[in-house]
Amino acid sequence: MARPPHPTEQSPVSARRGTNLPRLKNFNESVVLDSLRRAPDGLSRVELASTSGLSAQTVSNICRRLIDQGVILDEGTVVPSAAGVGGKRRTLLHLNPDAYFAIGVHLDPAVATVAILNVTGSVLAERRHPMHDVSEPDRVLADIARLVEELITNSGVPRDRILGLGVAAPGPIDLESGVIIDPPQLRGWGRVPVRERLAELTGLPVILDKDVTAAVIAERWAAGPAAADADTFVFFYIGTGSGMGLVVNDTVLRGVSGNAGEVGGLDASCTTRDLAEEGVRRGVLTGLTLPVSPTEAEDALAELVRIAHDGDAEARDIIDGWARRVGRGVAAAATLVDAPLIIFGGPAWTLLAERFLPIVRDIVDASPFVEKTRETVVTTSALGDAVGAIGAASLVLDTLLSVQPQSLVLQ
Repeated sequence: MARPPHPTEQSPVSARRGTNLPRLKNFNESVVLDSLRRAPDGLSRVELASTSGLSAQTVSNICRRLIDQGVILDEGTVVPSAAGVGGKRRTLLHLNPDAYFAIGVHLDPAVATVAILNVTGSVLAERRHPMHDVSEPDRVLADIARLVEELITNSGVPRDRILGLGVAAPGPIDLESGVIIDPPQLRGWGRVPVRERLAELTGLPVILDKDVTAAVIAERWAAGPAAADADTFVFFYIGTGSGMGLVVNDTVLRGVSGNAGEVGGLDASCTTRDLAEEGVRRGVLTGLTLPVSPTEAEDALAELVRIAHDGDAEARDIIDGWARRVGRGVAAAATLVDAPLIIFGGPAWTLLAERFLPIVRDIVDASPFVEKTRETVVTTSALGDAVGAIGAASLVLDTLLSVQPQSLVLQ
């Protein structure tokens, strides 16, 4: 089975219309693959030509090549007329889910999560590993490499069909060199060559990106129903860190350095530590001293939520106050990019959703800046706590198999 070339650029982008110039074969293949990925029920060659903008002959040639490589499957037929009378029966084409696989790692200060996805974005297996001490990067990266190997072995996925390893980490990051730059949540990790070290330890091509960017791409790739039909949306990530991902016209907004998504300027930053430490300061959470560590913060947040659920007014006030801050921030962002959809996710979101969602929805609905000609939907990601790891694997799939306009630049 032919293997896609390893990318030289890391900027995941959306599907585009194709071109019939013969020299752009790889670009056109990506257009066809992206069209099939977005059509789980399959497409005929005629439908592919229509959705991709490619000629029927170009589509036919590409499909024949991809079928021979085992990347797409030629199975089943569809009748073009509703009555099933007349017309030529057309063969449906599907993306072969077992053609390729990708592995994702979410490097969170509190827990490392590893997941394997097939080429259609379905999660085949995942594992979580508590990060009790992240002060020794070499040891942590060795532990992650061991988790990756165990997951590959236990899943039974053929190693030669694994496209690569994606790593989602707290920012800021340097995309070009593959390092994390002095992340506030990962003390001692400044300038650690994460991409290079994990490539050495696992023997796999590695892509490094911000966790919030990975989460956004997970919504686009891993069958997140909330974003399935939306080409513009806001994704707010809450965990040990927080951030906001923006997709506009089916393109992830990454910024000049790839570090877009910081929400401090919107006064919308909200992390497990923020909530836990306010709980300590206000006497709701006892037995902890400041500052609270990332692992302590996870347990403390769960306790704060439990106390609020039991009716404690002070605990509820803490959570609701942070919900209002976040609500104002996402309402401003949704207005800025004219987004009809706001999705929340991340490791802390499962705990906070019950109180956060109604408050955020009310703020968005009442905002004088949110366009009233349409509804702005506020919802929860269906990908759960592992959205960072799923997104990291999706980075690999998106970079290698989605349409990359930079491939059109003539050298």
